[in-house]
Amino acid sequence: MTTAKPIGSTRSIKSSYVLPPDTNNHNTLFGGNLMAYIDDVGARAAMRHSRRPVVTASTDSIDFLHPIKVDHEVTLVAVVTWTRTTSMEVFIRVVSEDLHTGERIVCATSFLTYVALGDDGRPVEVPKVFPETPEERLLHEGAPARAEARRQRRVVSKSLAESLGTKMPWEKD
Repeated sequence: MTTAKPIGSTRSIKSSYVLPPDTNNHNTLFGGNLMAYIDDVGARAAMRHSRRPVVTASTDSIDFLHPIKVDHEVTLVAVVTWTRTTSMEVFIRVVSEDLHTGERIVCATSFLTYVALGDDGRPVEVPKVFPETPEERLLHEGAPARAEARRQRRVVSKSLAESLGTKMPWEKD
């Protein structure tokens, strides 16, 4: 197994200028666009850590806290906060900046899980991570509880999928 790495070494950043085609009828960034940005920057943090291709295994949460307006810059910062054997929990913070006033606000936070893949497309082991700052410790120490919540949610999701099957009563052939 490779040597553990500091959380800070996994940091990945994505920045984008919000233009009218990126927005909805409220002149704010489409939520789906932000979700794609989150998955993109999160995957890059996981790849930076594992140095392997990754797949998204779970989206724990995307909490939209404030709208992101047209003519603002949106910056996403992602870090691997915790690892299991083949999986990596990634935290993403989304900050919007009014480029005219300089006002910045955290607009969203998110946790996703990625799995590293080997050359054969199967999961492979990843290095552990360790925190160095108080903020990183906060994220790292909360990870086991989030992992347990993910595990429980997955059990419920699998049961629901099995119970519902591939077709709902209102769907026609």
